[in-house]
Order: sequence, then structure tokens, then C-alpha cells
Amino acid sequence: MDTGTLEIVPTERAGSFVLRLDGHDQSHVDLEDPTRLAFDYVRRIGDVLDACAPAGEPVRVVHVGGAAMTLPRYVAATRPRSAQIVLEPAVHVTERVRAELPLPTRSGIKVRPVDGRTGLAALRPESADVIVVDAYAEGRVPGDLVTREAAAVAAEVLGAQGLLLLNLADRAPFAWTRRVVAAVRESLPRLMLSAEPATLRGRRGGNLLLVASRERVPLEELARRAASSPAPYRVLDAGQVSDSFGGGRPFTDADAEPSPVP
Repeated sequence: MDTGTLEIVPTERAGSFVLRLDGHDQSHVDLEDPTRLAFDYVRRIGDVLDACAPAGEPVRVVHVGGAAMTLPRYVAATRPRSAQIVLEPAVHVTERVRAELPLPTRSGIKVRPVDGRTGLAALRPESADVIVVDAYAEGRVPGDLVTREAAAVAAEVLGAQGLLLLNLADRAPFAWTRRVVAAVRESLPRLMLSAEPATLRGRRGGNLLLVASRERVPLEELARRAASSPAPYRVLDAGQVSDSFGGGRPFTDADAEPSPVP
């Protein structure tokens, strides 16, 4: 997580703010309506969180990366009584957010001031239903979060039906993402991926959401949501992920690389 210049900027909508680190927009929060997800890729993550269990049912979620806590607030609003842990090493960001964009009372959100790998390694086996990795350092996804070893740790924390969500940032020909896919697949072989059509066609870089599990991913439900989304996106099944993002050599802790410079 960035530790540089931090701004919390109000938007034109009352009660709505953007958290900005070193000039990069990290989070958008609507205090009046925490179910409003303004960033397109965050909305896609929200769609997966909606589809991971029956509507309103509490889930156990671990968030690697917190910033302004957009997604923890979303889960607290849509799935009351959910138990959530946020792994956010930037203490100054958390303190500023708590002061200016306070979390709702009795939200069930617990923030731990540790990095993702350290925090995940400390969790009990099968103690989470969903792990959301949405973390950046200087505008790039940290390499230590997308290695073979990182995926193995996440798989141990998840139950058999659990989902790992990785927000990736890349551009065609997606050499970095291919290596992430290869690393994750070793521990969590059921895969799906979503992205904006322009990103998949190589017209511009963008966010790719990789969803992985031991046993199942909510492919059909996500495909339906993608078709009706205000910001249309494509959902690739396991075969399409292999066709478009296969052939990579898995990242390991020994040769990890952050995502490409945006």
C-alpha cells in the first residue's frame, strides 16, 4: 500500500469521497449509500460477492488491502453479521479513514495493521469463505501477493467452496497475468476471469478480476450480471482463461514481479 501523499477528496455527490494516494485514486466511498460502487472494477468484485452465497447470508471475508474500506462497507450493508478482516499495513491511511470516513457501528469489520502475506499466514485453515486481494503499492499490484506460494497460503485459509478474488492490472499481451494464472491454478484449479471488452481486445490496459476456487466459481450468475451491468464486461470460463491467458510460467517468491507500470 502506498505511504505517500494522502488526500480524501469530496465529490459532487453529497456524502461521497475519493481517497487518493500519490495522485492515484484508490477508493471511492459513499457514506450515504455504501452499496454504490462507483469504480467499474469494484462493481465487478461486488457482483462476485453478491453471487458467492444466497442473498443476505453472512459470509467470512478477508480483504488484502483496505484503503477507504469500500468493499468491507459493501459486505456489511448487503450481508449483515458478516465477519470481515482487513489486512492493511498503512496505519496512517486507516487512521485517517476512521477519523474522516468512519465505519458504521457494529459493522463486524476488523482492521489488522499487517501486510497481506503476513496477515494471511496468521489465519486459521478454512477460516474464510472469500479472500479479496485488491492492493496496490505505487500504483502496481505487489508481486508477493500473486505467487505460487501466496496462492497456496490463500487456499489453506479458504474452505473447499471458498473463493479467491484477485484484482490484477495489466495490458495485452498479458505476459504478467499469464504467470499469475499459472501460479494460482496450482492450488485453486477452478478459474474464471472478467474484464472490460476493450482491455481483452488489447485496446487499453485495465483491471482483470481473476476468481479461483478448489471446487466451483459462480460462472453462470456472473455471466448474467455482466450482461445487464451498466458498465458491460465479459466473463471468461476456464477454457477461455486457458486459451487467452494460459502458457505462463508460475511466479514464485524467488522471482516475483509487481504488475506492469500503468
